[in-house]
Amino acid sequence: MTMAARKPASGNWNPDWESFARLDPAWTEKALAMTIAPAVSGALDAKTVELLGIALDASVTHMNTAGLRRHIRRALALGATRNEIVAVLQIVSLQGLETMCHAAPILVQELEAHRAKHKPRPKPISSKDKKR
Repeated sequence: MTMAARKPASGNWNPDWESFARLDPAWTEKALAMTIAPAVSGALDAKTVELLGIALDASVTHMNTAGLRRHIRRALALGATRNEIVAVLQIVSLQGLETMCHAAPILVQELEAHRAKHKPRPKPISSKDKKR
């Protein structure tokens, strides 16, 4: 399938792909064929493909606002509910939570090591404190 045929086949076209197509048409053809294969294979229903597109475009590593908007519109048109889309966004938001899952234990360990290394020294008793 050529690039010209991809837009109607998947209904998902990103104008940014045009630059890649000019720089390396063969690579772009292969990359686009791979990206639309699930959408056109029939293995997943169209609504599921759009919900997955929402997850990918909303992910912290991708954050493609234009694609996210496109997938949300199409998912709604295919009968996705507000709750289904919110659930997808909630699931994908957990990617960012991994930062805390990995970083928090390291922070705790380093704080404990720092405290052990830099134990507070008792304050010397001043002459004022002795008189009390």
